[in-house]
Amino acid sequence: MLKRRTNFNGIAYENSGTATTATSKDEEIEWEMRPGGMLVQKRSGACDNLVTYYRLRVAYDAARYEISISSQATFGELKKVLAAETGLQPGEQRLIFRGKERENEDYLDMSGVKDRSKVILMEDPSSKERRFIEMRRNAKIQSAHRAISDVSMEVDKLADQVSAIERSIQNGNKVPEVQITTLIEMLMRQAVKLDSISAEGDASSQKILQGKRVQKCVETLDVLKVSNAKVLKPVVETTKWETFDPPLPPPPIPPSTTHWEFFD
Repeated sequence: MLKRRTNFNGIAYENSGTATTATSKDEEIEWEMRPGGMLVQKRSGACDNLVTYYRLRVAYDAARYEISISSQATFGELKKVLAAETGLQPGEQRLIFRGKERENEDYLDMSGVKDRSKVILMEDPSSKERRFIEMRRNAKIQSAHRAISDVSMEVDKLADQVSAIERSIQNGNKVPEVQITTLIEMLMRQAVKLDSISAEGDASSQKILQGKRVQKCVETLDVLKVSNAKVLKPVVETTKWETFDPPLPPPPIPPSTTHWEFFD
């Protein structure tokens, strides 16, 4: 048998945690504790089985939504339904009803919400700021990716030239030193471009990778520059000469047959 005791407000508490108030000898009202510490009249079993649904009109900026939801739901549950409709996460929403912002644990029916009631949805200003910062961050990352990609394509071309010079020297062909020096300068320009790119996350990893490629190419050219100086076989451009037959000798002069007359 459960024991019952009554406080000074006339509310009797049982060991089960349910409170009852005696209004007469034949009638008792039972109370229950709602989340948030609110003490409300306990619904009967028949009422619990009968759930009423409200059609709420929700205004969000210029958009209008009609949401069907249980009358016994909370504003927090309403936010979850609106998240699927608006794309705003529950933590980014603020619900205004009758000029007052409602908390997540507030019940619709206990707050005076009726069928066809109007609720105003607003985006939390702090979430707007966070989204703006996130958009700027994403735009910055995309810009860094594009800049690093451009440098990567240039390094690919220069790396091919380094490989060509290396093969030429290995085959014993001397390469003009100015060609090696110019190639080193072009690689250093790409290194300067990489240093000017502000990157983070995956873009930062790509930036480091390209920087190592540039460094490796420059080191390879420094070694090739020394090897090229030891090559004795210069680069000689061979010229093809055209040969001509020697001219024929002139015909011999026949002896003179002229008779000369002498005078005293």
